[in-house]
Amino acid sequence: MDMSGEQRIPAPRAKVWEALNNPEILKKSIPGCDEINKISDTEMTAMVGAKVGPVKAMFKGKVTLSDIVPGTSYVLTGEGQGGVAGFGKGGARVTLEDDGAGTLLRYTAQAEVGGKLAQIGSRLIDGVARKMADEFFTRFNQAVVAEAGGELISLVGKDAPELLPGLLARLDILVGMDTGVAHLAAAVGVAVVALFGPTDPALTAPRGPDTSVIWKPPPCAPCFLPECPIEHPCMRSIDVEEVLQAVEARLGARKT
Repeated sequence: MDMSGEQRIPAPRAKVWEALNNPEILKKSIPGCDEINKISDTEMTAMVGAKVGPVKAMFKGKVTLSDIVPGTSYVLTGEGQGGVAGFGKGGARVTLEDDGAGTLLRYTAQAEVGGKLAQIGSRLIDGVARKMADEFFTRFNQAVVAEAGGELISLVGKDAPELLPGLLARLDILVGMDTGVAHLAAAVGVAVVALFGPTDPALTAPRGPDTSVIWKPPPCAPCFLPECPIEHPCMRSIDVEEVLQAVEARLGARKT
């Protein structure tokens, strides 16, 4: 399995580099991570829980850093054992470069699995790996921004309408889907980046001068279905970097 990608992180390169070498931030960022211990400047051990299809296990492994160019790049290699579930091993090259006031992180990764994991279809494994990568970068961005002195507020899975007036008053920008909260934010003058999938922005997009819409519809969209039978291709086509660029554009337009 091979993966590659890039992410823009709204923090200076030095802060991002520090975070990539900080066990506490990595623990918060890696989905299912229970423990990370730093053995030396180039070695860490970790315990990570993961579920791939019907296989669920706790993996214990070791990570080694090499080819280190401080503040710029390193190569990460590791292997984890999950008992009867099997094993996973691989490596990744991570590079950082300045991108305005932020940092562009690029990565290329290779991995292989054995045991029961090897019996699961590669498509399912790839899907889980990409989902974990997306979740990692979401958490990592939040942690880095917090370390740099900012704050990201996540309302994912929360339903607390009584908090909305206070939250909207604090926001510079709101990122969300086609919901009532996005419309309320736009109505009171908060910048909005709205992510559309199964619905049609021509019909229900929030309106306002500080509003951007991201919609990359596959042939099945708009379907208006409450539940997707084919793993949400309309939402999976929107990547983190695209959302970050839209956020920066909205915030930059407000400052001019």
